Amino acid sequence: MHSKTTPASRRASARPAEIVREYGPFKGAGRVNGVTHDGQRVWASVGAQILAFDPASGETARTLERAGDAGTAFDGTHLYQIAEARIDKIDPVSGDVVASIPAPGGGSDSGLTWAEGSLWVGQYRDRKIHQIDPATGAVRRTIESNSFVTGVTWVDGELWHGTWEGDASDIRRIDPATGAVLERLDMPAGTGVSGLESDGADLFYCGGGESGKVRAVRRPKAA
Repeated sequence: MHSKTTPASRRASARPAEIVREYGPFKGAGRVNGVTHDGQRVWASVGAQILAFDPASGETARTLERAGDAGTAFDGTHLYQIAEARIDKIDPVSGDVVASIPAPGGGSDSGLTWAEGSLWVGQYRDRKIHQIDPATGAVRRTIESNSFVTGVTWVDGELWHGTWEGDASDIRRIDPATGAVLERLDMPAGTGVSGLESDGADLFYCGGGESGKVRAVRRPKAA
């Protein structure tokens, strides 16, 4: 069932983002559009390819010839990649597309993550996050944010998304029921967040757009 929630006004706590490491630019790769994590490696959509790198060494471990222009996700078995107006389900071993579904924004989609048996898709200019059925693309519910949405990730029951407008970019935790901003990590001026994914522990991996870099940002500890 498609339900809709609206943001509530609330003053969020804000602090500078702690960037602990940068990766890239990667040889032969372009803009970083989407980022995900498979429990060991970081995957990044870099234009005509999706590459996987070791976050300890920074070395590229795999490259798949699959185009993407927005978010990337991993469900424990398959990769999902936004490509134009669709979301491709990809076998990470062979690189084959095993299924495709329509993207809810019809080409204006941004971030992508997997959580609770659903895909969660950011809508950049619409300032929304859709929870969708991974088999059909049907929208299950919509959360409204108060800022442009880039990358999206869930970790420990917390919903975070990236924003990027002009030279200003941040990573923010929002209330999944209301869209209210609860916490904000401000990136340095001119340092954008395109893709976003948690490693399931204490780091966020952030795509850096045209910089061709992926940045690891410290996730704040719960109070």
